Amino acid sequence: MFLGSVVGNVVATVKDPLLSSCKLLVVQPVSLSGTSDGSKVIAVDSVGVGVGEKVFCVRGKEAAFSFLPKQALTDVAIVGKIDTIVNAEGEL
Repeated sequence: MFLGSVVGNVVATVKDPLLSSCKLLVVQPVSLSGTSDGSKVIAVDSVGVGVGEKVFCVRGKEAAFSFLPKQALTDVAIVGKIDTIVNAEGEL
């Protein structure tokens, strides 16, 4: 699991039929402070977010769970939109 920021869209003219109604987005993993934390990844959007939004992503076999009962083949999926992050000292 990781936090990310959506930084772009991917246009695919051909993709797996189970992903035909899903958007593919470029996600930059970020730390809690909002700084980049690793290489960008392509993620399947299961919640309906767009460029500029902060998201919560999962990797591996858990990425396919967000599309049940379909068995979509994906390695990274966006499973949540982040509105705010609050720690013990307050909002980040």
